Amino acid sequence: MFSINIYLRFALIALFLIGGVGAAFAWGFWWAFPFILAGIILLVGYFLLGTVQSAAQMLQTGDFMAADQRLGLTFFPQWLYTANRAYFYLLKGTIFSQQKDYETAEKHYLNAQKIGLPSDNEKAMVLLALTNFRLMKNNWPAAENFYRQLKALKVTEPMIKEQIKEFDEAMKQKGQVKAAMSRPGFRNMMGGGGKRPRPKTR
Repeated sequence: MFSINIYLRFALIALFLIGGVGAAFAWGFWWAFPFILAGIILLVGYFLLGTVQSAAQMLQTGDFMAADQRLGLTFFPQWLYTANRAYFYLLKGTIFSQQKDYETAEKHYLNAQKIGLPSDNEKAMVLLALTNFRLMKNNWPAAENFYRQLKALKVTEPMIKEQIKEFDEAMKQKGQVKAAMSRPGFRNMMGGGGKRPRPKTR
């Protein structure tokens, strides 16, 4: 997708709008109209698209700091059109995850999920992260809830499929622990239930 460098966009917006206003005073509105219109189109494009595309390209190269700085130039993320707004929070969640700030990352991922991502691959990325955060907190019921949503998706990205397989193994192990806990004698084996025998006194 074609995109304009954000700094060039800012410069062109200022040039067209300020130049257009000056031309309107000097030669009249109709002479200035093309410049003002071009400035407005660039400005509206900025509000709708933000800096999400260029930040995503930086993330693909592993430059998380540059990507975060680029996203910081989207001053009004609430004005982005729906898909870009969801991507904005997905990218923010990815950046904070890499920084190991999982609480903040989770908030951004939940925002992305609430807004709605367009493809199952992107939805799976968010659900993988949310499932992992719940497992880290040993919150199995919440992890299983996200995992069920994850398994209902039609994922095509090989890397994401591989990550889902790893979660499959984790969930199987959880099932094995549950099965072991339900076996007779498990509580006694673990030192639970019933009273422990006291040593006899002579």
